[in-house]
Amino acid sequence: MKVLAALSGGVDSAVAAARAVDAGHDVTAVHLALSRDPQSYRTGARGCCTLEDARDARRAEDVIGVPFYVWDLADRFAHDVVDDFVAEYGAGRTPNPCVRCNERVKFSAVLDRGRALGFDAVCTGHYARLVDGDRSRELHRAVDVAKDQSYVLGVLTPDQMTGAMFPLGDTVKTDVRAEAAARGLSVAAKPDSHDICFVADGDTAGFLRRTLGERPGEVVDTEGTVLGRHDGAFAFTVGQRKGLRIDRPAADGRPRYVLDIEPVTATVTVGPRDALAVTAVVGARARWCGPAPTGPFTCGAQLRAHGDEVAAVAEPDDHDGSVRVALAEPVHGVAPGQSVVLYDGTRVVGSATIDRTDRA
Repeated sequence: MKVLAALSGGVDSAVAAARAVDAGHDVTAVHLALSRDPQSYRTGARGCCTLEDARDARRAEDVIGVPFYVWDLADRFAHDVVDDFVAEYGAGRTPNPCVRCNERVKFSAVLDRGRALGFDAVCTGHYARLVDGDRSRELHRAVDVAKDQSYVLGVLTPDQMTGAMFPLGDTVKTDVRAEAAARGLSVAAKPDSHDICFVADGDTAGFLRRTLGERPGEVVDTEGTVLGRHDGAFAFTVGQRKGLRIDRPAADGRPRYVLDIEPVTATVTVGPRDALAVTAVVGARARWCGPAPTGPFTCGAQLRAHGDEVAAVAEPDDHDGSVRVALAEPVHGVAPGQSVVLYDGTRVVGSATIDRTDRA
């Protein structure tokens, strides 16, 4: 196959590309330039879109020995990922930009362009497995549970999965690093990227304040009593405990958590942890990784990127494309804007963006 290997500049994508070559594919490497000003993106071990990462991708390509190109997708990334991130926080929700990047850039823009150029698949260093089932290709959790990235890939459609390659899904991270060192890849010991690549200094609240402007409001309890003031509700997320700008301690001495964010009035409501217990979520824009379910089904539900899976019953609504997920046990601190990803064992059934929750 003709394979387009996306080299981020990290160890995972480099080893994935090298494995694609070993498998006999005709591989071309591409580094995605996602920043309009790469020097403003985070450098060092924390980002994936910096000049340093572009240079590391080039060095990896030199070792692997395949053609290498840089694709400028900065405008697409700004519109589909950064602008979406800002708008979601402005609306009182907590988005996951990695999910949007996979959905709208890596496996939409890149895959579409690659196919137009005659490529059959896009190869990445994601930790997930693609298994060819009886009727279609299936997306499964990675062997390395600690590194599993199927949660952020749950937005992939069946068509996108036919054009994806994840060579690392059956390998643990320590073995990937050892393989990179054996191959002579300089990124073998490079720390993993984390946090938000387009927030240069790691200060998400500061980034949103500069983008959205100050939007002062009140911090109140469940009775409406004013406990403090803030300069932007975008600095808060449901389930947050620290940095609540509260002037009065709780009468019972218990810590308070963010329960709700009202973006129109910029009101942040706080209360005890018990009030965070969620028994069901409703997800909008459901996307199915295979044939769409036609009725209620039992599944496992993961409600945050690094959260545990909980037993659930999901019921799709064909009229508005939503899905209601009833949880077998309450989960605390579920934030609208995040993804709910549904599993059948290790297989990803589908996902949706959490729109609202039912509290216990």
